[in-house]
Amino acid sequence: MRPVLSRTLRSLQSNILAGVLTVGPLLVTYLIFRFLFNTLADAGLPLVKLYEANFPTSWLTTPWKQSVLAILLTLLLLYVAGRVTSLVIGRQAFNFFEAALERLPFVAKVYTSVRQLLDTMMAKKDSSQRVVLVDFPIQGQKSIGFLTRTMTDSNTGAQLAAVLLPNAINPTSAFLQILPIERVIETDLTMEQAMSMLMTGGAVGPETIQYSASAPAMKTADPIFK
Repeated sequence: MRPVLSRTLRSLQSNILAGVLTVGPLLVTYLIFRFLFNTLADAGLPLVKLYEANFPTSWLTTPWKQSVLAILLTLLLLYVAGRVTSLVIGRQAFNFFEAALERLPFVAKVYTSVRQLLDTMMAKKDSSQRVVLVDFPIQGQKSIGFLTRTMTDSNTGAQLAAVLLPNAINPTSAFLQILPIERVIETDLTMEQAMSMLMTGGAVGPETIQYSASAPAMKTADPIFK
């Protein structure tokens, strides 16, 4: 009786694990897209409500139709905003708007940090030189990080590096480490490869990685956050 029960439990465990490996990526993809769609729908819903209040129509009373219209309106607004800011006049107006935001003490700090972080994450030029490895959380255990800028110790003149260490699976939360630049190992990973490794817990990534500390010393990087 026990061997039969043991085989049944092992079969049940292996099948459940196979199901998790099969459904897991689909579930994560679904959750990410649902979050994006819900965010877009919430952003455009006030416009839909405003239109419905001024031009009542029977077809717009269905919730899913409102959500679809809200998403389309949000995407349209994003396209228009991107198109306008790509023009000279639009860029000048946007620069004026950013300059006005910089006069607001708390808002300026949050907006500027988020904007610079997004610019860093989206940057294509020299992106492979921004992905590094550092000893974290303890010596000998390497974590993937993004070199955001370099600075100098005011007392010793030693060069320091500011490295952002995103958490795996949930890279929206991260640690910021300031450490001697000689303790930072430059990798040959691109930004896309690093993000894929973080999002999948290392399941998706290149076959080789520059891990050894005997690599050539890292070149000084131009500051991203000025």
